[in-house]
Amino acid sequence: MRFMTSSDKPENASAEPTGVAAQDWAQAAADPQYRAAVVDLLGALAYGELAAFERLAEDAKLAPTLVDKAELAKMASAEFHHFERLRDRLTEIGSDATQAMEPFVAALDGFHRQTAPSDWLEGLVKAYVGDSIAGDFYREVAARLDSDTRELVLAVLDDTGHAGFAVEKVRAAIDADPRVGGRLALWARRLMGEALSQSQRVVADRDALSTMLVGGVADGFDLAEVGRMFSRITEAHTKRMAALGLAA
Repeated sequence: MRFMTSSDKPENASAEPTGVAAQDWAQAAADPQYRAAVVDLLGALAYGELAAFERLAEDAKLAPTLVDKAELAKMASAEFHHFERLRDRLTEIGSDATQAMEPFVAALDGFHRQTAPSDWLEGLVKAYVGDSIAGDFYREVAARLDSDTRELVLAVLDDTGHAGFAVEKVRAAIDADPRVGGRLALWARRLMGEALSQSQRVVADRDALSTMLVGGVADGFDLAEVGRMFSRITEAHTKRMAALGLAA
């Protein structure tokens, strides 16, 4: 799930695209390594959206009211539509969506097993804080993509409505019982560490993606820029914690 408002988004990239970022898919896809990187990226995003759909359905079981259940069901539907767009795009560019997603299943499933929420509030914090870190990462990568792929990636990262919902519910719970804040702050810090580690593992395991980030494909980042990228992601996380009323 991707739940950031525009003010939360990390600032990155120059306003004027250059290199591959100034090309469309037909032009950029002539480079087979770039094509492989895009297939990896869309495969990772597609499985992330499918997993988000499944988790929202599970979180609905913990919802305290019928209104809350209905809200989560609506968000789950939006996530599934995002998955469908990514699946269809992979088919359009001649890739099998299942094969594109498969390399990321173990890492993403492992992350979700290690960060399974124990209650409703932890689920909300995970959705708002944890998954948004992945969204930050994909937005950073999107700045280096061709215009057609960039447009799709940014569209499926749009907020499904969970940001305001999560902030409202978590802040209300902390107001009712301030002790809740300490527990949720610790939980959010754990999510931050696990999410960053998972993102780094995914990139390290996929040669095309790692090349895109450290240079050589699509005007990729150099190593110094990778460091700045993760600094921006950390700053965005701090802002989200503040919005929740939690200490970073």
